[in-house]
This record gives sequence, C-alpha cells and structure tokens, in this order.
Amino acid sequence: MSLLQVTWTDPATQARGYLVIDRLVRGVSSGGLRMRAGCTLDEVRALAEGMTAKEALNYDPAARYVPLGGAKGGIDFDPYDPRAKDVLTAYLHAMSPYIERFWTMGEDLGLRQSTIDEAIAKIGLQSSIQAVYPLLDDEKKARQRLADAFQVTVDGVSLDELAGGYGVAEAALTGIDHLHLHNPTAFVQGFGSMGGATARYLAKAKVRVVGLADVHGVVANPAGLDVETLLLSRDAHGAIDRTKLRPEDRELPGDSWLDVQADVLVPAATSYAIDSGNAGQVRAKLIVEAANMPVTPEAEAMIDALVIPDVVANSATNSWWWWTLFGDIDATAESAFEKIGTNMRRLVTAVISEPSPRAAARHLAAAAVTEIELRFP
Repeated sequence: MSLLQVTWTDPATQARGYLVIDRLVRGVSSGGLRMRAGCTLDEVRALAEGMTAKEALNYDPAARYVPLGGAKGGIDFDPYDPRAKDVLTAYLHAMSPYIERFWTMGEDLGLRQSTIDEAIAKIGLQSSIQAVYPLLDDEKKARQRLADAFQVTVDGVSLDELAGGYGVAEAALTGIDHLHLHNPTAFVQGFGSMGGATARYLAKAKVRVVGLADVHGVVANPAGLDVETLLLSRDAHGAIDRTKLRPEDRELPGDSWLDVQADVLVPAATSYAIDSGNAGQVRAKLIVEAANMPVTPEAEAMIDALVIPDVVANSATNSWWWWTLFGDIDATAESAFEKIGTNMRRLVTAVISEPSPRAAARHLAAAAVTEIELRFP
C-alpha cells in the first residue's frame, strides 16, 4: 500500500500527471519523473515500489548514504509535443510542496535532467533533490561535489549520462560470465542515456553490439555497429543520426527489433516492451532490464532466458547521485565506475544464482528495508 498518491490535471492541455510516494526513510523519498503518452497511475505506483527496492538493495551500513524511500512521478503527455516543457513546468509547480520536503527526483523516460533543472529554476525551487539537503552533514560541500560530478565528461559524454548504463553493462557482463557465453553479441533497445551508455561499455568490453533501436526504427549489423560514432552523434532524445551509418549497416523497421539475433537483449526504452504478444520472438539467452519494468510477468514466464531484473540492473543511476552527494565517492569518473562496478557485480552475482533472480532481488530488498527501518524507526 503506497503512502501517498497524487493525481493532477493540467488546466491548459488536460494532460494527467501522477506522483506516488511508496515509502519515506528519514522523511524523504527518491524516484525519477517520466513523461510519455499513455503513462498511468498503476504504472507510476509500480515504479515507486521498484524504487523502494532499488534504494534498499544498495544499503551499506558503513556508508554515509542511507537509502531513501521509493517514489515516482509520471506525466501522460508526448515529450515531443511543443507544449511539453510548459506541461512539465505546470506539473512541477503543482508538486512543489512535495519536492521541497519529501520527494527527490531526476530524469526518467522522456525527460532530460537539464530540462527538469530549467523548469525547477523557473518555478523558484532550489533543486529537484532539495528535500534531501537537511540530511547532509555539510550541504554546501555536498552540493558542490555533485555539481562537480555533473561537469565531468568521459570521451565526450557527461558522467551523469554514463553512470546508469555503465552499471547495466556491468550487470550484463556478470550475466555473460555466469552463462559462459563466448564471443557474445548484444542488441540494445533504446539509445538515450541508459541505452547509449550500456552500448558503449558493452562494446568497450568486446561485446559485439549488432543492433540498436531508437524512436525511428532499428539499425543493425551482424559484424557489429560503430557504437561510439553513433553515440556521439545522437540527438537529445537518443535518436541515431542515420547519416553516420556505414554502407554495411542496415536500417530495419521499428517493429523488427526482436528479429535481430543476439545473445544479450537490453530493453532500455519503455515499460512493457516485451509482453505475452511478442515474448515468443525473444531468442536471447540473457535479458538485462535497463528500462523500468520492460518485461511483463506473463512474458517472463514464457521466456527461456536469464533475466536480470531492473531493480538490480539499472539501480546505479540513482545510487551514483547519492554516493556522490553524501561523499561515499569522489566527483570523478574513476571513483564512480569503481563503486558502480563493484556494487553491481556483487548484487547481480547474489541474485542470478537463485532460481528466480527477481524473487531473490525482492527478498534482499525486503531484508534491507527491515534493517533500515530498525535503524531509523
């Protein structure tokens, strides 16, 4: 049962927006804000529950950062619509009392952090994560540390756009080792912050990325795509610049993304991308959930593949913010990647040895939540 559910209607467009706070820890919750046409309260509620698990799974009693409660925001509106920024600003203004005191939030599907920051400044708030500031030992130093981290770039891409996908890639590599896959290939559905970084670090680890999907369709090459060139030339919404494709690369329809043969499948775009209707097309041996809830329970029961659940695989995005802000890591790529890699391999190893990795993740998260509640009643 969620602690709080809020439904909002934009007076100008009639767009619907939602906020669900699943749990508070030390009075604060954490979870991103997404914008997509068709977003529902049920979806946001499930995502908020997942955020509670993601936070808890990264609990370390010896760390400065104590996981927060889970929350999620969602706006049922097309992020490509020219009115999207106005709708976002109106939503954030309506939710400002929660942002000020209870809900820390960052980018999710359909939104970039820079767009959220712009809207936050417009309505007069300090930050999208200001609710956590009272928990900091030295707010000024902590905020500067996070600001410094957001200025770090790695080979032309901001660190904040790489942290989550680096974690997903580490999760995938752990799964590849577990399954003893030799010369593995990968397909990544979605080429935004999460999918783009995942593809980059899989390619750097010598995993052949044979296909990518964006909003315009699929690009594929069984010999491997030039991920780095495509990454550095994508647009703000993660769309691939087709002029950068090589002659041997193929363009395919968007609905053919499950037709590209690959050992590793990384759904990194929308929720419910794999359902009972298309589960039979999945041929991958390993699925790594970079998106939130990309595989429905019905589909997972039909798929003969190891599935690394989203609450584990994509948890590094959220944790990187807090590890940096609370001072558990330095504002450098080296510190971030070392912490993410160590934590991700530990978590993935713990769940994939069980009959149901998803159930194992839920069990670990529940145990951590209990420990946190005993420590901070």
